[in-house]
Amino acid sequence: MFTRTIEKRIKSKIGSGKAIVIVGARQVGKTTLIQKILEGENFLFLDGDDPTTRNLLLSPNTEQIRTLLGNNRIVFLDEAQRISNVGLTLKIITDQFKHVQLLVSGSSSFDLGNVLNEPLTGRKWGYELFPISWEEYEGHIGFLKSEQQLENRLLYGFYPEVMNNQGNEKEILKNLVNSYLYRDILAFSEIRRPEVLEKLMTALALQIGGEVSYNELAQTVGINKVTVQNYIEILEKGYIIFRLNSFSKNLRNEIKKNRKIYFYDNGIRNMVIGNFNPLDLRQDKGALWENFLLSERLKQNVYNDTFAKMYFWRTTQQQEIDFVEEKHGKIFGYEFKWNRKKLKPSKTFTENYNAEVSLINRENFREFVKI
Repeated sequence: MFTRTIEKRIKSKIGSGKAIVIVGARQVGKTTLIQKILEGENFLFLDGDDPTTRNLLLSPNTEQIRTLLGNNRIVFLDEAQRISNVGLTLKIITDQFKHVQLLVSGSSSFDLGNVLNEPLTGRKWGYELFPISWEEYEGHIGFLKSEQQLENRLLYGFYPEVMNNQGNEKEILKNLVNSYLYRDILAFSEIRRPEVLEKLMTALALQIGGEVSYNELAQTVGINKVTVQNYIEILEKGYIIFRLNSFSKNLRNEIKKNRKIYFYDNGIRNMVIGNFNPLDLRQDKGALWENFLLSERLKQNVYNDTFAKMYFWRTTQQQEIDFVEEKHGKIFGYEFKWNRKKLKPSKTFTENYNAEVSLINRENFREFVKI
């Protein structure tokens, strides 16, 4: 069992009088994490996937909740997004049963964010959980083994079940993609055409590291631009992809409105396109490396509350910086190369933004993914 970075932070909030809410994609370890935190404690477990639980929590009054809770001082509600109007129910528990510590998990933020934010304003601690981070991975198996497994992680990603079943990675990833990407997203969204979602996912997977045009995607997939935007927002809420917007402050020739799209997990991305060839045989090795580094950096920024803003930078003259981070009023640039040892950063960028640019390669990447 991997020790998760946010475990100590969550433990420190128990008994604070607020609900603890953890959101993230299915199968990233939310239930396992909460059960580990509550190990040795007596608690009431409510499963949102269970129809009986859903009916009991649909619209209960205070007395019905009192009966349900009994003498339990800790309540764990799993898969909360499956329960209609769950925010109001959780508000009643938090307000009327102050001796009860409430822990809530939810797969994705399709409905959960909107449903919980208003009723639980000022009443909750919120956390995001992602697939295993490199820091958690290396801490679990050690420096040498993690070094030996780097290529596998670039190919198969960091979902716990994938990492715990070596030799069956492709089969598990296939099940994850089919059961989560296509079943859950279709169930919790307005998407009614799974074949369109599949085409869009493939198009996005083939463009990681490159700038994405919604107009071009619309033509490729055969839908309009507004629908493309809606689908991408749904995939973001499902913790499948995330966007980097272009960085622009004061230069006339900077690209101002473009975006790049990356996957939270390399394994999911590779399963979408059905390619698990070794790195030496791939044309997209650089894109896989970039996706890995950015997803790991995002995990660290979220887990450590760095409040860093993440971008890329390019000018119309094709000067570019792979990754720009704005943090504490300062701007930092990064170039990602698998093997390259030398760096030639854009003077336009460094001089105008008084920024340092660092090269992140195979030899020094740990400094970047372990803040």
